[in-house]
Amino acid sequence: MHDRLFDQLPDLVVLARRDGLVLGHTGGHGLPALRLDTTAAGQRFEAVWPETVAALLRQLTRKAIARRDSVEAEIDFEGRVYEIRVSAQGPDRALCVLRVALTRASDHSPDATDGHPDPELDRRGFLRRFTESMSLAALCERPSALAVIDLDGLADIAQLFDAGVAERTMSAALRRVPAPPTREDGSCPWYLGQLSDRLVAVVIDSADRDAIEACVAMICAQLREPIDIGDAAFHLAPHAGVAILGRDAHVPKILLQHARAAAAEARRGEPGKICFFSDTLKLRSLARLDMARELRTAIGNGDVRLRYVGRHDLVSGRLLACVGYLRWMHPLRGEVRPVQFLRLAETTGLAAALSRTVLDCLRLDFAALAPQWDADVHISFGALRHHIMHEDFAGDIRRFLAQGAVPAERLELRVAEKTFIARDGAHFGELQRLGVRLVVDEVGRGVGSLDALARSPAWGLQLDRGWTTALRTDEVARKVCRAGISMAVSLGLTPIATAVDDLAQRAALLELGCHQGSGDLYREAMPDIMDPYRAAAAD
Repeated sequence: MHDRLFDQLPDLVVLARRDGLVLGHTGGHGLPALRLDTTAAGQRFEAVWPETVAALLRQLTRKAIARRDSVEAEIDFEGRVYEIRVSAQGPDRALCVLRVALTRASDHSPDATDGHPDPELDRRGFLRRFTESMSLAALCERPSALAVIDLDGLADIAQLFDAGVAERTMSAALRRVPAPPTREDGSCPWYLGQLSDRLVAVVIDSADRDAIEACVAMICAQLREPIDIGDAAFHLAPHAGVAILGRDAHVPKILLQHARAAAAEARRGEPGKICFFSDTLKLRSLARLDMARELRTAIGNGDVRLRYVGRHDLVSGRLLACVGYLRWMHPLRGEVRPVQFLRLAETTGLAAALSRTVLDCLRLDFAALAPQWDADVHISFGALRHHIMHEDFAGDIRRFLAQGAVPAERLELRVAEKTFIARDGAHFGELQRLGVRLVVDEVGRGVGSLDALARSPAWGLQLDRGWTTALRTDEVARKVCRAGISMAVSLGLTPIATAVDDLAQRAALLELGCHQGSGDLYREAMPDIMDPYRAAAAD
């Protein structure tokens, strides 16, 4: 699958020897003028490219190997500018990456991006422009704002595939953003740039919150659209933070710091919500340190528990599985939502310990709940990513089953799609041999791979809640749900839905072919013991 994916990449990647002999190559989908065919391997540069290109590549290859480092250059060929980056790969080899230059919109033909210039992807050039424009705006007291957008998902793409795949995914996403309108004086109300491997910045000529929010929301909507490369579909989740010049900072450097802090806060908050910088963000960082200490104590005391919802047959209403979700009832803060403490657990190294602790909770809950169920009802547990990626995860599950409290055939493990694909398939095959049922969760949120799912030992696919919630009101969500359900059926897996909150939602899912789900529609059918905190209060 990876070979097919890399063949579709716009970049051309060539492994060459010091003397210019091509040892192998892949990609080049976006470079028809310089693309290599299957006969290029074993030939020298001058045999496969024009002399100007071959000579530059020979020079860069020798320089990179001599320096044992990377070198870069640009070349103008047939009216297009190409970037070349050559990195040494030992004493006699180098890796050459060729791509269409994206640093100057004027270098591209007008129809390269449907009439719109490419986004500004030269990071150093963008930072110079940003600094100059912000300094001028401060001097002229002109209203300006900076939005930083964190594209969640790019780090996973780089880890699962390649840094080049992540870079081209970002480029493809940015090209979808329409060009800003041009004013009568030739200026634009905003411009876009890339700050890092996952951060995008938007400079906006306004201090009006509504206007800023509308602009940033439009750009985020474009960045959120799925990107197809080969047989993989990439989904990016943009989180935007905004700082306003003159209100939040008076110099570009501090403005950038505050916008990044707001973007980080947006990652921790409600999905899709744009966060504006405020002084309270400084206090929240200190509060998170306190919460990290409290979470460590709560894990040690077993205070993070599981609450359960039922997964039912959408036709008969029969209970099929009892699905556990993390819940932390803090003695002073009240209920702390998982979105608030799960990321904190991951960044402070507590995720694996939390996941193991909850396994013990699962054992006790099953003993209390199982007498109320039919003999084929499963108990479902969503292990945390850091625990799943740990080398001893399968051993933890094996030891848990050896205790005998939960039969292997009644245990279901939910694994997020991007984690499932990142982990070696043999790892999950061992769990299947133990008799554990596997469900791929959050399908449609991140990286998807048909090849990995087709070869996996999974039993079911659970659609991401965000798509099923919007199923009846959003045509895109309906298409994603239909595609996910069809994919599950085609692969011989069971499609599962969450957020089945009313009869209309149930009917829509049944129409698409999904016959299992959980949600508010079945809440009244669940006993009080499904909520350990509520049951404890009743006692």
